[in-house]
Amino acid sequence: MKFLIFLAICVAGSQAVSFFDLVQEQWGAFKMTHNKQYQSDTEERFRMKIFMENSHTVAKHNKLYAQGLVSFKLGINKYADMLHHEFVQVLNGFNRTKSGLRSGESDDSVTFLPPANVQLPGQIDWRDKGAVTPVKDQGQCGSCWSFSATGSLEGQHFRKSGKLVSLSEQNLVDCSEKFGNNGCNGGLMDNAFRYIKANGGIDTEQAYPYKAEDEKCHYKPKNKGATDRGYVDIESGNEDKLQSAVATVGPVSVAIDASHQSFQLYSGGVYYEPDCSASQLDHGVLVVGYGTEDDGTDYWLVKNSWGKSWGDQGYIKMARNRDNNCGIATEASYPLV
Repeated sequence: MKFLIFLAICVAGSQAVSFFDLVQEQWGAFKMTHNKQYQSDTEERFRMKIFMENSHTVAKHNKLYAQGLVSFKLGINKYADMLHHEFVQVLNGFNRTKSGLRSGESDDSVTFLPPANVQLPGQIDWRDKGAVTPVKDQGQCGSCWSFSATGSLEGQHFRKSGKLVSLSEQNLVDCSEKFGNNGCNGGLMDNAFRYIKANGGIDTEQAYPYKAEDEKCHYKPKNKGATDRGYVDIESGNEDKLQSAVATVGPVSVAIDASHQSFQLYSGGVYYEPDCSASQLDHGVLVVGYGTEDDGTDYWLVKNSWGKSWGDQGYIKMARNRDNNCGIATEASYPLV
């Protein structure tokens, strides 16, 4: 009997050690994969605890996904060692405030009118047409709005010129403050389009590379990659008109509610968050297409600016035709070129 009790204790102890070893192994792999370094042992223990909690959240959610109870799955990514509130504070920088017109500036915004008698395709992906640059990474800077704006202008410039030119987000971060933007502290895509028109252009990414911090403006006209003549707003909340714009115009800038942990740890599937707001928006992204899954689930194909290690190679499929979930059609626009 004593032998059996001793054996049970040994087995339990070995299982505990094995679990700890497994966690340590996962933590080590996470740090290596994402090149994580911490300032002290105390901070590393703190970050490891967050990582373990997020790993539990992922596993719990993915059981529901495996049972067909949710339409998307979660995964461990480079943000898995961040508390959710600090993640939102650092990464989400959409600011809905549109500044008033500056002296001498005309209001060049117009409202989108869907073309009549046009049969929209059942699916479209502007990446296949060469209108989308590779996924970029905004880093620890709330400049999502600038990536959304450049993405839409890159698409429009491609459609007009046949050339895909990567444009400078840093140019917008550094230079568009007078138009209502706040660099790494947030901004609005429409304000970026206004700046580009008034400035006579925006530099290329190559000439004005991204630094993920606010710097002094050093735009140079000789390095201009594109320009615009104003911008077009799509009727707020109307997913049908957003679909028409994406199908007939190209990639469209949108703002969404990305404040949920499910978005932070998204890794695949069609994202539908019942707690999402259609009006409290905090993140600028780019709709580059739409489609329908084999099971009939409609989705928007969305390019994010958190690098390729997030989501599905930097992209997310977001629920379409589900009452404007996460506000995908609330603040949609694109530049006129």
